[in-house]
Amino acid sequence: MNAAAGIIVQASKTSPAFNNLLKSLTRKNATRFLGAYILWIIFKYRNTAYGVKPRTDLKGPRGVPLIGNMILMLTTPRNQISQQNEQLHEEYGTTWTFSVPKLGRVIQFTDPDVLEHVLKSNFWAYEKGPLLQQTLSDLLGKGIFGADGDHWKWQRKMASNIFSVKAFRNYTSSVFVKEADIVLDYLGRMADEGRPVDIQNIFLLYTLDSFGQISFGQTFGCLNKPEEEVEFAAAFDRLNTVVFNRLFEGAWQVREWLTGIDKQVVKDKKTVTDFAMNIIRQRRAHGYDKPQKDLLQLFMDVEDDNGNPLSDEMLKDLILNFIIAGRDTTAQALSWMFYLMHRSISNPEIVPTLIKEVDGVLQGGEPTYESHKKMRYTEAWYVEKSAEVSMKHCVSIQVCIQDDVWPDGTKVYKGEFVSWSSWSMGRSTTIWGSDAKEYKPERWISGDRPSPTKFPAFHAGPRTCSLGQQFATIEAISLTSMLFQKFMFELVDPITEPSYVPGLTLPMESGLLVRVKRRTDASVAVAL
Repeated sequence: MNAAAGIIVQASKTSPAFNNLLKSLTRKNATRFLGAYILWIIFKYRNTAYGVKPRTDLKGPRGVPLIGNMILMLTTPRNQISQQNEQLHEEYGTTWTFSVPKLGRVIQFTDPDVLEHVLKSNFWAYEKGPLLQQTLSDLLGKGIFGADGDHWKWQRKMASNIFSVKAFRNYTSSVFVKEADIVLDYLGRMADEGRPVDIQNIFLLYTLDSFGQISFGQTFGCLNKPEEEVEFAAAFDRLNTVVFNRLFEGAWQVREWLTGIDKQVVKDKKTVTDFAMNIIRQRRAHGYDKPQKDLLQLFMDVEDDNGNPLSDEMLKDLILNFIIAGRDTTAQALSWMFYLMHRSISNPEIVPTLIKEVDGVLQGGEPTYESHKKMRYTEAWYVEKSAEVSMKHCVSIQVCIQDDVWPDGTKVYKGEFVSWSSWSMGRSTTIWGSDAKEYKPERWISGDRPSPTKFPAFHAGPRTCSLGQQFATIEAISLTSMLFQKFMFELVDPITEPSYVPGLTLPMESGLLVRVKRRTDASVAVAL
């Protein structure tokens, strides 16, 4: 072998032709090797995004080599994501999977037992994770909805201080009723003038003003001029949609740059940031002298792990996170509730039954913390809406940080994302029975309440928003009862189901136009 090697070396030195042949063979082998490697990579990731471990043990829509299910994600209209998710569950069962570049593998499920495992039994094995936090950061920053571990825990503990029974009693009379009176005045004028009203917009303005009072000690005055666009709210809503869309795109930075959305994001982020910072600066400048601390003051008085007060940046993130919780979810729940009550195929007994309950409980007076507990039918309508439509969007998503096995036997590996669809769960006949897709508030009046993992509109486990659920329910029932004491409503379009805007919550794309009529003895008689 040594002699042969010596001959080859000597030949390469003395024969240029032999040397060129050797180089040609080397280049040809390299090309062949590269081609073979590319073919192997394509074969290995023939059904998944590049770098994502293939999972032949899980069902799901077939992917394209190297990009997985990215084409499916990009071609699905954003206002059809929930419906498509539901369809895929019908096709592949309670658990299925897909993959996209950068995000990786996502395992989608609807089994309440699995949800209990993820959110409660093995809670610490799943987090929001840095990738999700980065994707949502332009809106949520480091606030509670994207936080993990101790950072999340202390934010939740501090927020719970504002949601006490004593506070609820105070909010009902001093905030919810007061702001509702402004709504009644406006709707009265619209009724007298015969002008249709975008009731979703009114609900959004109502919840923003109410939450401003409770959280920051000031109303934003949105209800004073409902026809005028609230710059902060418009920017906030656009950011909501943008960050949600990012969840389904590996290269969202490129798309936003090509379409110019990135410039709008910068403008909208400045608008919402300035809004929150102005509230903080005013509080630092003028102090706070009320007996009951609002949410902002609670966080301004707390110290971090090093004994330092929270920075303005952290306070800003907290404000924006709680605006999502306090403004969007309740307003959108009320909007869908009003649509489902008044659409053409609704049971004609719904509104009369609700009016009868409101009149019987309130006797012409104002709602109180105690009175809302007696309005079981009104609450059933609100909760059934949450189960069917869901106050959150179609997707809640977390990353697995250690290998796990679910109760149904599904293996989940570290780094894989898990996701559940509240929309699909609310329509699952496996969970709710054969009448799951029917709108039946009666199912909430008799029998025990289902577990949070069967009805996850307010999450479950340590992250359960039980206090927020009570807050939202009292606020919604207070306003609803006051509205039906004074007015009757009809949809401008009672046939067409409103489309929704994709986002972290579920707003109607074009609002909800209604005609408002003052209640009279005749109108009540017809209804009853």
